[in-house]
Amino acid sequence: MTALRGLAWLLLMQSLGELLARGLSLPLPGPVVGMLLLLPALQWVLVREPVAACAEALLQHLSLLFVPVGVGVMTHLALVSEHGLRMLLVTVLSTLAGLAATAWVLQRLLSAPPGPEDEDPGRA
Repeated sequence: MTALRGLAWLLLMQSLGELLARGLSLPLPGPVVGMLLLLPALQWVLVREPVAACAEALLQHLSLLFVPVGVGVMTHLALVSEHGLRMLLVTVLSTLAGLAATAWVLQRLLSAPPGPEDEDPGRA
């Protein structure tokens, strides 16, 4: 029952995100706006616990979510064979670009000088 409430929360946030994205003509898809709405909502136990239960249930059956993708690939096998190498190259390059950007940001954050909130209050 808790997982069902979590699914209701997820669908509600996605619907609100879709309404906001379409109503305000945002450049983001509705589900992305819904996830941004869900992030602060997870601070409340009333939302967090059911969503966690729903996430556990979905993760247990994650392999089923790949079936439509596999069927789509098999349906469009001619396109994949024609453009497969380019798609693989773009996937690898975009993954490397994301890793490089993450490493660069991490390096910048770790080498930043400590701010006043980072200092030990016990030291004088």
